[in-house]
Amino acid sequence: MKIAATYVENESGASLARPELFRLLGDCQPGDILLIEQVDRLSRLNATDWERLKDEIRQRRVRVVALDLPTSHMMMTNQGDDFTARMLDALNGMMLDMLAAIARKDYEDRRRRQAQGIVKAKTEGRYKGRPEDTQRNAAIQKMLKAGQSWSSIIAATGASRSTLSRLAKREGEA
Repeated sequence: MKIAATYVENESGASLARPELFRLLGDCQPGDILLIEQVDRLSRLNATDWERLKDEIRQRRVRVVALDLPTSHMMMTNQGDDFTARMLDALNGMMLDMLAAIARKDYEDRRRRQAQGIVKAKTEGRYKGRPEDTQRNAAIQKMLKAGQSWSSIIAATGASRSTLSRLAKREGEA
């Protein structure tokens, strides 16, 4: 089979905000094959978003073939009758749904375990969070002292309002 194009995306499979994936789907023609490395690279979406993505794929009449899903490989070469094609499509759809659900569960489990590990590390005094950008924060505090507006400081530094609030409070305590 001929590979028409390759698309690379660094967005999370847990998000439907995937510009490159939707560019790929926009470029597809009916009957094209979307070849993916693994189902979890296509989707770690919640059930609602997974249904939306499947509908988009189905409307474009694109077939998904995953390297880790042997039943999908048969769809690439099937020259059989309509019954066989429909059976393979149904089987592949069921397997994609199962693997997408497993990928989502694995994603949620890893996030939950990570949060538990952070809580444990915090109680043991081993977790301090992301280190403070002291150089940037010193510059922000100078801007605050000079009376610059929060909007101009945010525009200049990219800091969030909550960071400015924390630094202003710290400045007020000093």
